[in-house]
Amino acid sequence: MLTVNQLSCHYPQQPLNFTFSVAAGERIVILGPSGAGKSTLLNLVAGFIPATRGEVWIAGHNVTALPPAKRPLSILFQENNLFTHLTVKQNLSLGLSPTMRLSATQTTALQALAERTGLSPLMDRLPGQLSGGQRQRVALTRCLLRDRPLLLLDEPFSALDPALRQEMLVLTDELCRENQLTLLMVSHQFADARYIADRCIVIDEGKVAGSGTWQQLESGDLAAARALGLAKTSGQ
Repeated sequence: MLTVNQLSCHYPQQPLNFTFSVAAGERIVILGPSGAGKSTLLNLVAGFIPATRGEVWIAGHNVTALPPAKRPLSILFQENNLFTHLTVKQNLSLGLSPTMRLSATQTTALQALAERTGLSPLMDRLPGQLSGGQRQRVALTRCLLRDRPLLLLDEPFSALDPALRQEMLVLTDELCRENQLTLLMVSHQFADARYIADRCIVIDEGKVAGSGTWQQLESGDLAAARALGLAKTSGQ
């Protein structure tokens, strides 16, 4: 589903060079210390940061030169980027049409997913009238309405309390399975990795330092994680 080949960009802190691949339907958590380049990697894949070298392939197509809107992916940040002057329904509608004018089929799809994600009672509210967990639920639902095969999450639940974060992880896991999505998620939470990931990719100093299952990471078998001290804190 995703192939990143020697991908780099202008990054003043350190050189960047990423190479890895993700199979269709696989769920990956990206780990690493602060400043390692994790968020920059997602922005490169999404096209928000232009690559100075390398390639991004998604579903067999070279998308390196495509703008973000043309890439077959959705991305969700910690800051949910909802439009504060639009209702929940309007924000969700943007996931289907930039004009928010929906066909009957699109309206049915929106209503069905809103019901599935528990948003039906909130459709007429503004983002300022919602809790943090509800806003992230709206943002995640909007991503899923776009019906793109690749979902990128950049620490979207880290600001939530543990109960809400677990609720959002369960919802994300269920929806990824139901919609056969490929997931790439940046997180500092090992509990997230244990719950949702098939595999972990460790980023250090602007490059992929290693990858493996979270069981390998927790046991200390993943050398890159062990060297960075990540495995020692995996029980937290």
